Amino acid sequence: MKQPFIRTKQPLLKSIPIFIGFLSNFVILKAAILPTIPYFITMNEHNIKIEIDNKAGFCQGVVNAIRIAENELKKGEKIYCLGDIVHNKTEVERLQSLGLITINYEEFETLSDCKVIVRAHGEPPSTFKTAKERSITIIDATCSIVFKLQQEIKESKSNLNAADSEIIIVGKQGHPEVLGLLGQVEGKAMVISSVKDLETIEKFRKNLLIFSQTTMDKNVYADVIREISLKAECRKIGITNSICKHVLNRKDSIISFARNHDIVFFVSSSNSSNGMYLFNICKKENPNTFLLNSAEEIDFSLLPNIKSIGVSGATSTPMWLMEQVAERIDEFLSKR
Repeated sequence: MKQPFIRTKQPLLKSIPIFIGFLSNFVILKAAILPTIPYFITMNEHNIKIEIDNKAGFCQGVVNAIRIAENELKKGEKIYCLGDIVHNKTEVERLQSLGLITINYEEFETLSDCKVIVRAHGEPPSTFKTAKERSITIIDATCSIVFKLQQEIKESKSNLNAADSEIIIVGKQGHPEVLGLLGQVEGKAMVISSVKDLETIEKFRKNLLIFSQTTMDKNVYADVIREISLKAECRKIGITNSICKHVLNRKDSIISFARNHDIVFFVSSSNSSNGMYLFNICKKENPNTFLLNSAEEIDFSLLPNIKSIGVSGATSTPMWLMEQVAERIDEFLSKR
């Protein structure tokens, strides 16, 4: 007889020390508090375990953006979103079926007298300026962590002496969040994606103030800081640890999760940089890891002789989609 999924809350509230620092004049030590997160697990009549990764799923910023979109759609008005509200094709399609209209920047500049959602990634000031000029009502769903970072960068720029100081943003070139951060300083900052970007830079002679994209990998950020410190000939280097605490430890947790299962189905869209990053880590740790967009893509021929099945995803993967995958597998196994 098929056993239903059991929702269990685990006591995950704990303090995790974070350290980044390679020069004697700067040390960052903070504590991240992780919330209690529900997870789903079942054992069927064949004694096969199916578990959903309790660290996977939307971050709070995305949860908030989607809640805002759903509430606005309930009003029955035409609602636009500037760019995909989340980098997950299935979730975007779900919201579009409810009436959300996704637009690009060219389309945004042709609108007037309407409502437009700014997603969790945030936007540069120029977007809000255009909205004001065209009588567009902005529904701002910018993640609170991203908004705080935008303000910090903006304030830092106003306090810096441009002649002897420079701002560096460690993040993915062209990413919406990074574009929003650049906009706070009118594009007057250097964007570094990895240590490789530093190969053509011989020395840093100006004082530096370094920020990271909130979804940046902590190890990449640390490597970039280390390389910058080796090339620095300046008097001061200021470092802000602006990586979101929700994603900070995902690398370690996905490695642990991958080790604990015979096979892992990783649910993510291929356009999610966070998703592909985590999928590749999972695949490296457990070669029996497979990427899915939805439950329709499950290859059930992979399941013979499997005793433990893991279902994971990115910070852009909705929990309902992972549940759907786990339930579809459970249904298949129950019919064998």
